[in-house]
Amino acid sequence: MFIDQYLDAILLGLIEGLTEFLPVSSTGHLIILDELLGFQGPPGKVFEVVIQLGAILAICTVYFARLWRVVTGLKDDPGAQRFATAVLLAFLPAMILGAGLHGVIKSVLFNPTVVSVALILGGIAILVLERFLPDPRYHQIERFPAPLALKIGLCQCLALVPGVSRSGATILGSLLMGVDRRTAAEFSFFLAIPTMAGATVYDLYKNWSVMTLDSSALIAVGFVTAFVAAALVVKTLVDFVGRYGFAPFGWYRIAIGTGMLAFLYL
Repeated sequence: MFIDQYLDAILLGLIEGLTEFLPVSSTGHLIILDELLGFQGPPGKVFEVVIQLGAILAICTVYFARLWRVVTGLKDDPGAQRFATAVLLAFLPAMILGAGLHGVIKSVLFNPTVVSVALILGGIAILVLERFLPDPRYHQIERFPAPLALKIGLCQCLALVPGVSRSGATILGSLLMGVDRRTAAEFSFFLAIPTMAGATVYDLYKNWSVMTLDSSALIAVGFVTAFVAAALVVKTLVDFVGRYGFAPFGWYRIAIGTGMLAFLYL
């Protein structure tokens, strides 16, 4: 049983890393896998939230040079200042709503049925919206106006429902507002850094009293696995999206959601 838990943690970390930056909902996949595997992780779904930080660390590693230029240019580089402002503004809505609705989300929405329905509806939305996207007007994050960043942040709030997909909500919202595919995907990556870091810190704070050495070790295994898998995905996603768009992910979401509903109720 002890070994099985760690094997499950490795598998869950792998799935988290592979899906965190795809518009397919990493949290939804973890909830579904928890159900299929019978995984008994730390209380409060801490495992599922904290291992996402491994995927975020992969972003910081892959885009280290660009992020470093932003940090070092904040004092006198207008482009770096606009980049940081755009990420901060887009982060604020989810931070406020996530903190306020944390208990409801965890107790009511973290279940396979909600995830499956959200996956199907999100897949349909991707397929429909891909046909009606406006011509892109924004090709650089450094040129995002403040209202655009805030609107993308409001779109991200949809992902408070497990199964919607944080990256999917932000990417599709960006596309509908005239951001090109590559820039939309990259902005979703960078927006994930404060969003998931904040969610991790808040979750650990709320559940610190129930954490044990064994649960911490499980989280560490999932964290490392998610980091490695996410680093591989980030390097290839932007090129894939530029070539094929997001429709393949829409069909995938519909298939997974339908299959899970059939498993649960048939």
